[in-house]
Amino acid sequence: MTLTLTLSKLLGLNLSSGSSPTPQNLTKIISFCAASPSLDSGSALHAIVTKLGFCFNVYIRSALVDMYGKCSKLCNAQKVFDETPHRNVVTWNSLISGYLHAGSPLRAARLFLDMLRVGEEPPTTFSFSGVLVCCAQLEAEELGAQVHGLSLKMGHCDDVVVGTGLIDMYSKCGKVGESRRVFDQMRDRNVVTWTSMVTGCAQSGLSDEAMSLVREMLRLGLKPNYVTYNSLLSSYPSWDCCRQMHCRIVKEGFDSNVYIAVTLLSIYSECNSSLEDFCALCSCVAVWDQISWNAVIAGFCNIGSSEEALECFSEMRQAGVPVDFFTFTSILRAAGTVSALVEGKKIHALIFKSGHVSNLCVQNGLVSMYGRCGAIHDAKWAFTLMKEHDVISWNSLLSGYAHHGFGKETVELFEQMRRTEVKPDNTTFLIVLTACSHAGLLDKGLEYFNLMSNGDFLTPPKMEHYATVVDLFGRAGNLHEAEAFVSSMPIEPGASVYRALLSASQVHGNKELAFHSATTLQQLCPNDPATYILLSNVLLTRGSWDDAAGVRKLMYDRGIRKTPGYSWI
Repeated sequence: MTLTLTLSKLLGLNLSSGSSPTPQNLTKIISFCAASPSLDSGSALHAIVTKLGFCFNVYIRSALVDMYGKCSKLCNAQKVFDETPHRNVVTWNSLISGYLHAGSPLRAARLFLDMLRVGEEPPTTFSFSGVLVCCAQLEAEELGAQVHGLSLKMGHCDDVVVGTGLIDMYSKCGKVGESRRVFDQMRDRNVVTWTSMVTGCAQSGLSDEAMSLVREMLRLGLKPNYVTYNSLLSSYPSWDCCRQMHCRIVKEGFDSNVYIAVTLLSIYSECNSSLEDFCALCSCVAVWDQISWNAVIAGFCNIGSSEEALECFSEMRQAGVPVDFFTFTSILRAAGTVSALVEGKKIHALIFKSGHVSNLCVQNGLVSMYGRCGAIHDAKWAFTLMKEHDVISWNSLLSGYAHHGFGKETVELFEQMRRTEVKPDNTTFLIVLTACSHAGLLDKGLEYFNLMSNGDFLTPPKMEHYATVVDLFGRAGNLHEAEAFVSSMPIEPGASVYRALLSASQVHGNKELAFHSATTLQQLCPNDPATYILLSNVLLTRGSWDDAAGVRKLMYDRGIRKTPGYSWI
């Protein structure tokens, strides 16, 4: 009885030495163990309950089910539940909550249906809240709609928790219109309700509507929480909007929140921020856990600072922070970008040691890293060791072969891919078309472009595919065919198409076509210094010295400067 005395003192219960605890006291003490959670104390209390003869008390048994569920001992929770002769709605809710806590929403949803079928007691708002979470996680729209109907029938829809659960469920099922309808019909809304609606709009790409909701929250005097701002940040790809929201976040004091910090790191890197801005943001990170390190490493990779990513990985290891497959995927990308083969092999050894070698994302990263570093045999070896391949696996290997001039081998590998169940995507065709262009395989390249254009399993070719075909014609010396191909394009030719045409016309000495391409390119990209340089060079080859000087002067008058080149050597 020493355990019950100790815990009762912690809870402020009046339980003198030598006296037996009441069922009410035992229920409170077991609930305390569930909240802790403390499995050892809870199991010991279970034994005391049995010894004292309270094992059939429905309140105590409900508390035991809840305790075992929160301690992730679902077998024990299910056993106590099954052995309970008379269950109330709390007993059912406790087991449903336990399965949800353990990540088994399907089992939890079935329990809710069993509860309705048995009909011992009607479901409560807590019951509806739990099953709506199940529906959201399973994206079970049909079941969610039926639960919605039942909640209306039983008068629970006015409850703010149930209403918020419905908003979240419909949003997760891709029915943001239904979420908004539920939201508009609710009489009482709290911050969580508003945040659920903002998150639903943000995840559905309705960034302007999400922003309007936050403004309405502020107008009504409701203070958005970090989840609200996190969802809003994730919905806006615009660099200017994100910087404005960042200022608001700093003003509200959420900039030190680890989730906000990680989202900001991701957005800054994806919006091509400067290295200086990104480093300044890194210095504001308060908690350096695995998630923070992963965001920083991935961010440096995104902005093209792979050396800094490798340094961060080394610091992460020295700090004793465990790495996961997200870490390895990013750092392998960094090693491949700077062709750091020695570091890549060390990372490969660490992957073996840490037990992540069977992860598909990590395996794809290894194939890509070896391919980018020019270690084609190692890339093929890593590819062969994989038990399963997806389209990224094939693209990584194909890219390695194509990037290092193995055009015919790339074609052979692509034919091998076509005999598998993995379907090529637009990236696959771009890699193969580039390989055909560099290897001079005109007929094969055109065959693959026609296959891509007429295939039912692909989206229509994009600008980069058309540019590669122009390059394919140009490298073969077929300038007239290249020009005709550009004229017959079903979409408006972009800068990449005219760059390919200009390059081909310069190589083969077609000055008129080169002048036309350069002029069009300068009109399409008036702020790109390279277009002015190209047009000036074309005019020089035609002997138009004054016109070439005029182009250079126009470039400087507009404040456009050529970016200095640099070398790794």
